[in-house]
Amino acid sequence: MNHLNHLTLNTPALLFSAISLILLAYTNRFLSYAALVRQLHDNYMNKPHGLLKDQIQNLRKRLYLIRAMQVLGVLSLLLCVLCMFLVYINWMGTAEFVFGAALLLLLASLGASIHEILISVHALELHLSDMQ
Repeated sequence: MNHLNHLTLNTPALLFSAISLILLAYTNRFLSYAALVRQLHDNYMNKPHGLLKDQIQNLRKRLYLIRAMQVLGVLSLLLCVLCMFLVYINWMGTAEFVFGAALLLLLASLGASIHEILISVHALELHLSDMQ
């Protein structure tokens, strides 16, 4: 194996801060959506309206996506920790495989985030639909 491609304890550790910041952003997004769902639910219970129901459905879908984003991100972080342990005990082949899996999970988390952002446009369209 080429020395430049050698996996060290520092390699998976580099992702810790990035994954932590991503998880923080996901959590903040989740909390703001949860508050909005509660508010829309209360509004709907007081005065049922189809638009409110559509907005709540959209937010439900987005909350499920955020949950998936968080789970994938946490799994990526866990695999980074496992990778570091495997490097520590010198199981390099397994460590490289686990690190690759961690990167794929992070990629899937970011992909779900892009999907969530794209459907958020639909939520804004629902919100503005009464102005047309």
